[in-house]
Amino acid sequence: MIRVLVVDDQELVRQGLSGLLATQPDFEIVGEAATGQDTIAQVKRLSPDIVLMDIRMPGVDGVVATREICQQFESVKVLVLTTFDDTDYVCQAMKFGARAIC
Repeated sequence: MIRVLVVDDQELVRQGLSGLLATQPDFEIVGEAATGQDTIAQVKRLSPDIVLMDIRMPGVDGVVATREICQQFESVKVLVLTTFDDTDYVCQAMKFGARAIC
């Protein structure tokens, strides 16, 4: 079972992604977060295998959260999810340890 933490500042997007992934037999949604700061706390508490990370969020964004998670929790994989075509964000997230950008 792959344990997934879904992160997006928009509740409807989080619920949609969680609902979609929950239909797959190999995924277990262990939690959701709306901010980068909450994401880091949830990773500490829930120990997911994968964080599906929104890149642009108010406060601590997905890039900073990705850096912190990859530095502190080497076994956790971060997959960045974004609708923005922003090369700087994408490059920073990859530099800090994101495994994929979707």
